[in-house]
Amino acid sequence: MKKFKNHTVQGYINILSQKTPVPGGGSAAALTAVTGSGLISMVARYSLKPTMAKKDADKIYSIIKKNEKIKASLLDCVDLDPQAYLKVVKAHSADKRAQNVAKREARKIPLRVCKLCYDAMQILPELVKKGNPCLMSDIEVATELLTAAYNAAMINVKINK
Repeated sequence: MKKFKNHTVQGYINILSQKTPVPGGGSAAALTAVTGSGLISMVARYSLKPTMAKKDADKIYSIIKKNEKIKASLLDCVDLDPQAYLKVVKAHSADKRAQNVAKREARKIPLRVCKLCYDAMQILPELVKKGNPCLMSDIEVATELLTAAYNAAMINVKINK
């Protein structure tokens, strides 16, 4: 099966809209987060200028490097969450212990999404200071997307207790 992260946006949304167990809210939360993270990288790249002081440019390059790792991990979660949830679905017919193990494992992915959202948001203050002032609305949108993704992922953590 093709990874969800490798679909076009339209293809992913079409699959998300179907009556199938995956992808669902957890994968959508990760996709929302990676969109916010993508905006951070875009703003950082636009903020680099040839006339910028070396220490400021180094800081922006550092932001890009750190955020690209976050973005890649979030993108992986778009597929890891459905994989974990399918194990929960499979465990429904098993004993209580197997169900609890599957739920405990399924919680790990949305918890990871929450942590990555938090990590991405920690980058933002420096980007507000050093970033292109014309792109502050993109930073605000990134903040809203990361907050929404964090809250959505936390819903999945709670449901799998």
